[in-house]
Amino acid sequence: MPDQSFLDIRHIDAGYGRSQVLFDVNIGIPWRGGVAVLGRNGAGKTTLMKTIVGELASTTGELFFDGRDITRRRTEERVRSGIGYVPQEHSVFARLSVRDNLAVGSLTNSDTSAVDRVLAIFPKLGQRLDQPAGTLSGGERKMLAIGRAMLGNPKLLLLDEPTEGVWIGVIEEITERLIELAKDISVVIVEQHLDLALRVADYAYVLDRGRVALQGAAGEVRSDPELLRYLAP
Repeated sequence: MPDQSFLDIRHIDAGYGRSQVLFDVNIGIPWRGGVAVLGRNGAGKTTLMKTIVGELASTTGELFFDGRDITRRRTEERVRSGIGYVPQEHSVFARLSVRDNLAVGSLTNSDTSAVDRVLAIFPKLGQRLDQPAGTLSGGERKMLAIGRAMLGNPKLLLLDEPTEGVWIGVIEEITERLIELAKDISVVIVEQHLDLALRVADYAYVLDRGRVALQGAAGEVRSDPELLRYLAP
């Protein structure tokens, strides 16, 4: 576990009703850099993201963010404290234009140049400002979702499958942008594309049946002979 955790997840259990998904999960996220959360489908990765952002309440355990206990804080409070979240699905307002999606993202940001910085990171969005978000390509929608989350000035950015449904040529562009973002803030990425995830990440956790089965520096996890066993369908 990284030293000086910015997000400290301690003994978290979580699930849906009577169906428990996470079991005694302990994870530390540093204040800057990339962290990958890996595992096969159903391992609990999305449940973990939803628990961190507060969409799903933990049943036991504690979450500390930037030195504060956020275990019982509402989602909007966690977002205001500096947690950004890009969900796997429904990450943009399809009927709104790109411009209006970005305007929604900047409602709590008084910095008028923030949108310009997002457009500098994802210049393709600048060519689509008046286009409805629902008509964008899969890659452009992901860029818009990430850009909108960035307008909240997050200290920690959670990304759930940011390249799902994205053309291979755009995956590389998104990867490069995430590597750059991880130089300034904390980026947690859930991603089936193993090479992408471990390029962005300095550290990785592997979930198996809702438990942390493997963890370590990204290079160590990549070379661990047990890794493929935990990723196989």
